[in-house]
Amino acid sequence: MQAIFPQTLPLLGKPAWDISAKVDALTAGGIHFDVKNPGEIVSTGEVWDSVSTGAVESSWYSIGFAEGVVPSAPLFTTFPFGPDIKEYAAWWYYGGGEQLWAEITEPYGIKTVHCSTLVPEASGWFRDEIKTVDDLKGKKMRFFGLGASVMGKLGVEAQSMGLADTMSALNTGAIDSAELGFPFLDNMVGMYEHAKHYYFPGWHQQTSFLSVIINMDTWNALTEQERTIIETACEAQVLRTMAEGEAVQMEPLAKMQAENGVQVHRWPDAIMAAYESAWQEVAAEKSAADADFKRTWDSIQSFRENYAQWKEIGYLK
Repeated sequence: MQAIFPQTLPLLGKPAWDISAKVDALTAGGIHFDVKNPGEIVSTGEVWDSVSTGAVESSWYSIGFAEGVVPSAPLFTTFPFGPDIKEYAAWWYYGGGEQLWAEITEPYGIKTVHCSTLVPEASGWFRDEIKTVDDLKGKKMRFFGLGASVMGKLGVEAQSMGLADTMSALNTGAIDSAELGFPFLDNMVGMYEHAKHYYFPGWHQQTSFLSVIINMDTWNALTEQERTIIETACEAQVLRTMAEGEAVQMEPLAKMQAENGVQVHRWPDAIMAAYESAWQEVAAEKSAADADFKRTWDSIQSFRENYAQWKEIGYLK
């Protein structure tokens, strides 16, 4: 198993090793995922093709990184102004999302099992306070997934890059701002050393799924019981990582404010409106460019429209 995040990163990387241990125990050693840190077998950019061909049997992966091959991929991982974990999981498991992804990726010979979830991410670290949309123009910024296209609409020079490359780019000045993770992770890697203005909410990543992807020939060679064990262990880990993610944000957020001079901001309404308007443009453009993106987007929108009444009447404001 080629992981795309290192074992040293809780919530992002460590769950790969956790699921390996769980499956090993549940199968009494019958299945063992030999998890490798990023780059030990292939680079992150090579993972999708390597699992597809069987050169690598499996990966701990964010399927959003397959966007260059499968344009609809980010919609199954995380997308701007997307649902919370309850609604997203409802669409994936019971609203047709999982089956739709299986259809889209059938030609690639890859089985996907969602196996972890991430809490909302912060939406940017900036050296200067951002008060208007114009303040964003010309910023060189690390940004992940479809959110990068949104930022591009607003004049940001946005690019996707991994953790190590992001830190290097901040150190050299190649970028001057970045969204990376949530308070627990951002404190761990020292984002406060590069910028002091920390923005919320995470409009671009309200919920993110991480997945185990497995070569389909490898998957089909497992017994029905073994496949069920992997799926059930991953479903359990989705719940545990959701709970862990919610539990560990408060202390590092308070620490960065008290000890590192970090100023926490909530985006002004005008800037949030600009982000949402730009996202609608991006979604329309990508739907027009790719049929699978369109049918996925239509599926999500239909599910959310139907879910809206239950969300409105079932939960406290």
